[in-house]
Amino acid sequence: MQNGYYQATGGMVTQFNRLDVISNNLANINTSGYKKDDIVIADFKRVFREVQDELPIDNHTYDAARFLNSTIDRVPQVSQTYTDFSTGSLKSTTNPLDLAMTREDTFYLVKTNNGEIRLTKDGNFQLDDEGNLVNKQGYKVLSSNYFNNPDFDSIQIPPNSTYLSVDTNGNIEADQNNIARLFIAQVDDVRALEKDGDNTYKINDLTRIRDLEQSNSVKQGFTQGSNVNAVLEMTGLIEANRMVEMYQKVMTSHMDDLNQDAINKLASVQ
Repeated sequence: MQNGYYQATGGMVTQFNRLDVISNNLANINTSGYKKDDIVIADFKRVFREVQDELPIDNHTYDAARFLNSTIDRVPQVSQTYTDFSTGSLKSTTNPLDLAMTREDTFYLVKTNNGEIRLTKDGNFQLDDEGNLVNKQGYKVLSSNYFNNPDFDSIQIPPNSTYLSVDTNGNIEADQNNIARLFIAQVDDVRALEKDGDNTYKINDLTRIRDLEQSNSVKQGFTQGSNVNAVLEMTGLIEANRMVEMYQKVMTSHMDDLNQDAINKLASVQ
């Protein structure tokens, strides 16, 4: 068995996964409110042990596990993929509908065209034909009435309004008249969020969301850039490409040079 070949194969697959993550980060470097992804790489033995500890049965394979090939067990694997929710840089736009979210643990709540609830960090809003506050995809931005009265959860700005003000807690005034308050969603654990496309996140259990009335997290007239560091991502991209090339050379050496050497030596045995 060519253990080195399998190790190199596992390492190459891991670097391919890393390249996918880095490429997606770079593709969204100019996406407002985008949060970068990253991966944790561990060896197979560690991943297996962590999963084994969570199994609801006793471990009856301890003695047999002593005979596992420890070299194969050290093949690198993607142990975890996670999202970095650190705040990106703020840029002034003077647009009253640009609302930057300055806290890591808070989100805006939007309703998709299918009626599904999603969370987003992208606060570059606009008005639809009916005067409803929506995001770039046309999803309605929800107000603090969502849990109490879902039939009146959208935010509608009166036509011909000349002045729009939004304070740090999401309270909206149009021409000095109170309109609504944005639903500032705080999640008990951001690790429960899953990216769902269109720069939104989904959560399976909506009860894990609460409306933060005194969030002090909204900054009107600003847009928040992505938290992707182009220099670090390009460095990681080059490193991952070099690792792929290295693993490819190892695989070639095992399949061609070492096999040929083994064949020649075995054939010469008297």
